[in-house]
Amino acid sequence: MSELHGIVFLLDCDNTLLDNDRVQDDLSDHLAREFGPECRDRYWVIFEERRAELGYADYLGALQVYRLRHVRDTRLLSMSSFLVDYPFADRLYPHALDVIRHLSTIGLTVILSDGDVVFQPRKVERSGLWDAVEGRVLIYIHKEEMLDAVAAAYPARHYVMIDDKVRILAKMKAEWRDRLTTVFPRQGHYATDAKLLAAYPPADLAVELIGDLITFERSAFAGAATAGGLQ
Repeated sequence: MSELHGIVFLLDCDNTLLDNDRVQDDLSDHLAREFGPECRDRYWVIFEERRAELGYADYLGALQVYRLRHVRDTRLLSMSSFLVDYPFADRLYPHALDVIRHLSTIGLTVILSDGDVVFQPRKVERSGLWDAVEGRVLIYIHKEEMLDAVAAAYPARHYVMIDDKVRILAKMKAEWRDRLTTVFPRQGHYATDAKLLAAYPPADLAVELIGDLITFERSAFAGAATAGGLQ
C-alpha cells in the first residue's frame, strides 16, 4: 500500500495551470491561416461533436474524423505536427510552477486531468508540469468518477482539488465531503460562464489567478473545510 500522506494537492491542467483557451486560439488561427476559414470551421464542428460524444477534448481524434470525412483533403495532416510540437510551456499561467513548488512544501502535488491517453500526457510533459510534480500524473476520461482510483494511488487524510470547473469541484465535494477542500481559480471560459456558476454550489476557496495560491499556507486549506486529521 502507498504511503498515507497528510494532504495531497490535486491540480487540474487545462485553464488551471495552463491557459488552454489561448492554445485553442492559436490552433484556430493556424488553421485559418494555413488551410482557410472553411477548413477551420469544419474541424471545430467535428471537435465539438467528439467532445459531446466522449466527454473530453479529443484534438487528434477530431483530426482523424476530419480525414475520414474529407479523404481527399490532405492539407490537415500537417496539423498533427502543430499540436504535438506546440510550445505548451509558453502557455502556463504566470507563477503556475511557483505554485506547485510552494504547495510541495505543504503536501504532495499531483496532476489530475481529463483527456485522452496520447495528446493530454504530451501536453502535460511539454508544458513542464510532468517534471514539476515528479511524474505524479493521473489522466482519466472523467476524473470526478475515479476518486477511488485517485485515493488508491495517493492515499491521504485530506485532499485539495484545484480546478476551474465548478461542476467537477461540486461532484467531488459531494462524494468526499469534509475529506476534500475545493479551490476555484477564476480563469478560462468555464470559470466565467454565468450559467455554470449559478448551477453549482461555490467552492470552499476561490482565487482570481492560480498564482494567488503562492501566499496560501496549510492553515488556509485546513480552515476552508472541516478537515479531520489534517494536522
